[in-house]
Amino acid sequence: MRLLVVSDSHGLTAELMELKEIYQNQVDAMIHCGDSELQASHPEIEGFLTVRGNCDFERRFPLDIRQTIGDNTIFITHGHHYNVKMTLLNLSYKAKEIEADFVFFGHSHVLGVEIIDGTIFLNPGSILLPRGRKEKTYALVEKEGQEVFVTFFDDQHKEIKELKQRFTM
Repeated sequence: MRLLVVSDSHGLTAELMELKEIYQNQVDAMIHCGDSELQASHPEIEGFLTVRGNCDFERRFPLDIRQTIGDNTIFITHGHHYNVKMTLLNLSYKAKEIEADFVFFGHSHVLGVEIIDGTIFLNPGSILLPRGRKEKTYALVEKEGQEVFVTFFDDQHKEIKELKQRFTM
């Protein structure tokens, strides 16, 4: 399984189109964790599994998505309804409730990945307004057997090598 995860693009279009051009035939799913500030009919966001963030007015985007990809249960949310700027506890309860293998979220603009009770929680950061680091980022998640590799890239598509993570599920 291979997934592209992006969040908090806040109106960017050329960058999303570029990501689509690079990854749409290279991944099993393209995921946008909200605050695209685009309409669902925008060609730049078409093809992404997209949730509604606190800055989105498009009601066709759901608040949460639960999706099965291969043998994996994926949960996508923006995070503002789960208070992710303060804690991952609420989101971890939701992950347990739906037996999620992966949880993808945004909202804080702070990139990070960790495993909690066997579930991988990933915030890809922001490709417009990063916090905590200077790089504008997105993530690529690859699962091979029981191993998961998470790689962060900057907006120039260069790997941020010191952030690469490997997990065993």
